[in-house]
Amino acid sequence: MQDVFSRVSLLRRPRILSRAARLGARNYSRKRDLRRILGYGEMPRPAAAVMRLLELEETLNTARKTGEAGYSMIRHVDVLIALAGETGFLRSGAHTKTAAP
Repeated sequence: MQDVFSRVSLLRRPRILSRAARLGARNYSRKRDLRRILGYGEMPRPAAAVMRLLELEETLNTARKTGEAGYSMIRHVDVLIALAGETGFLRSGAHTKTAAP
């Protein structure tokens, strides 16, 4: 099984989606955005959040490719923004610094 970073780095999406996600990731707020995207409930750890976001993104990408009527580019970009933000958060190690001893 691939690790989280490998899975994220292997994503290949249209330039417009990638660029929108990159720009949006600058303003990503875990508290505000992750709960809105994943739904209410307990906030998952960054690695678990990335895995859930990858699953959501895969579903959205399949809908995009097949031309499903319910596909939302806005939702897709939101998920990609959260994915970029969570991956950056995980990569920085900031989540381990805030953990209780």
